[in-house]
Amino acid sequence: MQGHGYGGTPALRYRYRVAGCVLLVAHLLAVGWLALRPLTAPWVTAAHLEPFASLRADLALGPWEAVRAIGSGVLPLAPLGVLLPWARGRVAASSLGSLTRTVFTAAMISLGLQVVQSGVLGQVLDVDALLLDVTGVALTHLAVVPAVRARLRRKGDGERPAARLPEEAPQGLTPTIPRVRIAP
Repeated sequence: MQGHGYGGTPALRYRYRVAGCVLLVAHLLAVGWLALRPLTAPWVTAAHLEPFASLRADLALGPWEAVRAIGSGVLPLAPLGVLLPWARGRVAASSLGSLTRTVFTAAMISLGLQVVQSGVLGQVLDVDALLLDVTGVALTHLAVVPAVRARLRRKGDGERPAARLPEEAPQGLTPTIPRVRIAP
């Protein structure tokens, strides 16, 4: 029997992984629907391609407006920091590798949303939105995933190993038939 490093039956682990995938798809559908709705605006600015330009403009509005504007940029994709590793279903994964995969995947999802969103009426491409999305995912991943994985590993170490079948004793040399020769 192969040990997987954390508790639960294989069926239970499969259910957790499926639940993670379902929640991931539901979250991506909700974010896509919210991000790709057309906005009614009398005018639309040009694309924001200079990094940190819209962040500086948000900070110039005052502390509360800056927190609201930056928070609304960080929060939409932040759950991906937990949902992407959950959907992958590995407890004994490298922390740096998991963070790298999660941030890269979130960056590609955010970039895809930004590109598609630029074709929607009233929406513009914003590099700072991409940076805020990736920052939210990275912070969420760093805050939650290593602690949860460590807890699951500790929980799995405390369980008794499953009963194993006794290994068969060696039977000796394999019998040979004297009339059969070895092939040339």
